[in-house]
Amino acid sequence: MQLVTAHRKPARLRAWWIPYALIALPAVYVGGIQLFTLVRGLWLSLSDTNLLTPWDSTFVGLDNFQEVLTSPRFADALQATIVYVIGSLGGALALGLGAALILNARFRGRRLARALVAIPWATPGVAVALVFVWIFNDQFGVLNFLLTSAGLLARYNTWLSNPHNAMLAVLIPTVWQLFPICALVILAALQAVPEDLVEAARIDRADSISRFSAVILPAIKPTLATITLLATIWSFRRFELVWLLTQGGPGSATNTLAVDVYRETFLYADLGLGATVGMIGLTLSMCVTLVYFWWGGRGSTIGEPEVAR
Repeated sequence: MQLVTAHRKPARLRAWWIPYALIALPAVYVGGIQLFTLVRGLWLSLSDTNLLTPWDSTFVGLDNFQEVLTSPRFADALQATIVYVIGSLGGALALGLGAALILNARFRGRRLARALVAIPWATPGVAVALVFVWIFNDQFGVLNFLLTSAGLLARYNTWLSNPHNAMLAVLIPTVWQLFPICALVILAALQAVPEDLVEAARIDRADSISRFSAVILPAIKPTLATITLLATIWSFRRFELVWLLTQGGPGSATNTLAVDVYRETFLYADLGLGATVGMIGLTLSMCVTLVYFWWGGRGSTIGEPEVAR
């Protein structure tokens, strides 16, 4: 027995490094790309670099940040970004939570409904933008037809070309595409809620609203916080949907930071200012992440359901 044990022990010692070796190359590859991109972006934000001659850079220090932060266009872009993030986040979480509660109930065809709800999230952003451009068409759009037929509009409205309606027109497809992932994540959390706690609240004659607020909501609160963080970061980075619908217009109504990075870099051929706006957007995303971890670390009992005494 001692000989067998002595023979097997070196095999175990030799095997512990295999999982680390398998992930080492992908980790170094992905980490190297991320690190190079971050360092390169930081250098560009501190330099005067033209898109046509990217190898010819002149170090200017914080001049780009001063120019961007004092520009009225950046203030408009920051305001549009905040409105866009709050609108998309609130709409996606509200619809996602409602859809998750419905999908968690027992009804015929529940598995099919769970599969169908993921279609908007799986649809490419370009296809979503093209479909909604047709829906929001000023003359032949189906949205204007439905609203005027129902008597909600007296005449056809301009959606994408009206600065008062453009942000709403961008938020509608954004929420439509984002809410399924919120619904599926929240649904997974709902299925992990202890059934005995819900049943105890039902025996105590608590109504559905009381059961949700006292039992279900505290149990899924950590999941809600996580999906809120992810949806916030996704909204900060979302570009293709906004650009294909409005190109940041009309004026600066939908010119978010992600769109402004593209505009400064490729339309105005200024890599320095484009990288500066990108670094500011990255800083805002990191601040949101730090606030999330600070709030989640305030106490170990945050999000834990209360147990009836």
